[in-house]
Amino acid sequence: MAHLLGAEALHLEVPTKTVFDAVTLGVAEGDRIGIVGRNGDGKSSLLMMLAGRREPDGGKVTMRGGTTIGVLDQADVFAPGETVGHAIVGDRPEYEWAGDPRTREVIAGLVADLDWESGLEALSGGQRRRVALARLLVGEHEVLFLDEPTNHLDVEGISWLAGHLRRRWPSGQGALLVVTHDRWFLDEVCTTTWEVHDRIVEPFEGGYAAYILQRVERDRQAAAIEQKRQNLARKELAWLRRGAPARTSKPKFRIDAANELIADVPEIRDRVSLQSMAVARLGKEVVNLVEAGVAFGDRVILEEVDWLLAPGERTGILGVNGAGKSTLLGLISGAVEPTAGRVKRGKTVQVATLTQRLDELEEHLQDPVRTVIGRLRTSFTVGSGSKAQELTPGQLLERMGFTSAQLSTPVKDLSGGQKRRLQLLLILLDQPNVLILDEPTNDLDTDMLAAMEDLLDSWPGTLIVVSHDRYFLERVTDQQYAILDKHLRHLPGGVDQYLELRAAEERAREEPRTGGGAATGGGATGGAAAGGGAAGASIEPALSGAERRAAEKELSAVERKMERLQTDAARARDGLAGLDQADYTLLNAEMVKITAIEDEVAALEERWLELSGLLE
Repeated sequence: MAHLLGAEALHLEVPTKTVFDAVTLGVAEGDRIGIVGRNGDGKSSLLMMLAGRREPDGGKVTMRGGTTIGVLDQADVFAPGETVGHAIVGDRPEYEWAGDPRTREVIAGLVADLDWESGLEALSGGQRRRVALARLLVGEHEVLFLDEPTNHLDVEGISWLAGHLRRRWPSGQGALLVVTHDRWFLDEVCTTTWEVHDRIVEPFEGGYAAYILQRVERDRQAAAIEQKRQNLARKELAWLRRGAPARTSKPKFRIDAANELIADVPEIRDRVSLQSMAVARLGKEVVNLVEAGVAFGDRVILEEVDWLLAPGERTGILGVNGAGKSTLLGLISGAVEPTAGRVKRGKTVQVATLTQRLDELEEHLQDPVRTVIGRLRTSFTVGSGSKAQELTPGQLLERMGFTSAQLSTPVKDLSGGQKRRLQLLLILLDQPNVLILDEPTNDLDTDMLAAMEDLLDSWPGTLIVVSHDRYFLERVTDQQYAILDKHLRHLPGGVDQYLELRAAEERAREEPRTGGGAATGGGATGGAAAGGGAAGASIEPALSGAERRAAEKELSAVERKMERLQTDAARARDGLAGLDQADYTLLNAEMVKITAIEDEVAALEERWLELSGLLE
């Protein structure tokens, strides 16, 4: 594939540390690269250097002549007095942008609900983010650099964006580099993962799930150095294999290898023990909502909500922004009183809420972390039954990624992610038995999200989660509900069912209004809905019966051949030990054979991925 841009011997320093040292890498047409790593290790800096937005202290970035790039950074900056429409299409005449299928699709997918003439100053952060994305995506760019594109987007917006990026360029064309902590998004969009750590950039094939598998294998080889990180990654891999097998679709021999890796890993949560402990702490009655409703004046937010929360229940709540998720959480916590029906709470219920704000830390801003934690409990129990373990607050902090040096840091000087982790620990040390998490993943990198998930796995109480991070939601909860048309609805099919219901709602809403014409300026969309609704992805023509059978037959043959070649390569590598190590000619000949086998496997894997995509 043709080379688009590259970096040679990049070096970057900040006042307190060296961020990158002699980093060399390249981007070719067809690359879809996800960039992951701990907060502060340089993900955004790398992205901005490659995009030409930041000068390295050493080395250079080169780009193929004429290559066009588009950049979405974390700050959504617009000109004063800018309107939604002008920010997206500029001074282009309406007939021009309304006749462009891509522009219509982007407008329909991201800003269909916004007033075309509205000033951007009046919009929320999430709405401004969608406008910034739309402004970028309506353009023609060979390379897109996206820094946290899913921030402030809801589940539908994230699903639409993933679908758009998958089909934005033909196969083998264009390039995408994205920094995000949304692991579902990484799996949906990226075919390569770059991990930024310890002043280097380490590449991995595949999206997040494949990256986790490869990282586990790497960490197993260096267990003495990174034991803690290895165990956490292996546990997450166990969930990937057992809880969401579709995400790690691999040839059978790779599935077998993954299963061997997790053979000795226990189930993510000991549900029986946790349920028993939850009943002991809560009793049989937690919070019961009986025909509950909430209205503010003439505006009805929720109506006829029936929900009996059980001890140890772990539930995710879905809904568009403004659907009433926060109001529902308020009913559970007692912050909101119902205007219809009733809410009954058990006598022993102690509700705690991790809000999107950092209110719990306000009174501690000037204090060192060590002092703040020292005022609370002297120990915290994690696990259950025979696996129960008493941890000190300091050990809890270490488990959540704080170093001993950071214990002396004033709270006000912590990063956003560190404050978020400290906020959760303060709440857990207060020992609630009903925990509400409202967008808990903000400001956390993928490693810290995994650490939070690991901690919540051993928490014995009722857990209610509102999050646009689909991966986190599915990982820590056992069931999902959605607020649809002011009612609470159970989703046996999870997030996929929710997206289908929302897409059906959008189609039903659009049918009376659309007549197949072009978009009009006032509403910004009109007939543009042809490009996709809020849930977004257009439906590609299905394979015929004969084509599907042929593809399935070829897929099976490719898997068998890959498995045979892997066995041949392993046997050949084992045979090297029996050769005369001084006979360099013979050793070189054998290595040439092994390399040829591995190259053939790589080519077959490419074909396997193509066939798998056709059969999805």
